[in-house]
Amino acid sequence: MADPPLLSVHDLTVAFDTRRGPFEAVRGVSFDVQPGKTLGVVGESGSGKSVTAMALMRLLPDAAEVTAGTVQFAGRDLGSLSERDMQAVRGREIAMVFQDPMASLNPLFTIGHQVMESLRLQLGLSRVAARARAEELLALVRIPSPRDILRAYPHELSGGMRQRVMIAIALSCGPKLLIADEPTTALDVTTQAQILELLRDLQGSLHMAVLLITHDLGVIAEFADDVMVMYAGRAVERSPVEALFEKPGHPYTEGLLRSMPPLDDEDPEVLPAIEGNVASPFDLPSGCSFHPRCPYAWDACRLQSPPLARLADNHDAACLRVTC
Repeated sequence: MADPPLLSVHDLTVAFDTRRGPFEAVRGVSFDVQPGKTLGVVGESGSGKSVTAMALMRLLPDAAEVTAGTVQFAGRDLGSLSERDMQAVRGREIAMVFQDPMASLNPLFTIGHQVMESLRLQLGLSRVAARARAEELLALVRIPSPRDILRAYPHELSGGMRQRVMIAIALSCGPKLLIADEPTTALDVTTQAQILELLRDLQGSLHMAVLLITHDLGVIAEFADDVMVMYAGRAVERSPVEALFEKPGHPYTEGLLRSMPPLDDEDPEVLPAIEGNVASPFDLPSGCSFHPRCPYAWDACRLQSPPLARLADNHDAACLRVTC
């Protein structure tokens, strides 16, 4: 019998109230994350990936609200927890690495102060014990001379080093689930590979699950076990990674895969792209949101918004080609 999922999200819907009017940034999204496994969430900017992550952590801005759905973590309904109880979950059981470490780290405080803060607040360690543990954590994420780095300020570190510090802070309380939101976006290729290798090694040694948010299918192929593709706030495909790359079920996924540079051509003359733009949440097209950009669309696609349907074992796609 398979282990129950560590995180189970069902029909999550997040609405924003703005000056231009209300809109739903996330619409009926459901997925599971198994213990010790990695679920990759991929899609273009504006597809709802980061909003989904912020909703899980209950860190949405005041203008946003979860209007439907449930989030179950380790058998508990996170939506029913008080803010005080949720604060105990953040950091200790679910931690998050944000995509811009320079914006996440406070420029006025040393690295040591910021790593020690969660250790003292969440675990109640003394200052001496927290400093010793902070040094261990920096060594764990392969930062050289961790004792010296504790005295440094964020601006004195490279982008890769700052990201390692953010990972150290996220891991400081031993979470069961790590949410990594575009953890390699602003880094060069070599540093990206180092950060992904570090995350993979830490996941194995700490036995934690990872929810990896990215727009890069290359990162998904290298790191994730399962993948969920999002478009215009909806999950349009869910699948094991190997099955998705072998036989994508949704035209949007096909377009994403085609837009990846081929490995056998270092300088392709034409890089295929998905025509058109991501649908505006204020003016979503009728039926399938992807139909204005879809090469296979027919009249029914303009009238129906297909649900996720089974394509193969553990492989679902929201496309009329699957349901018809």
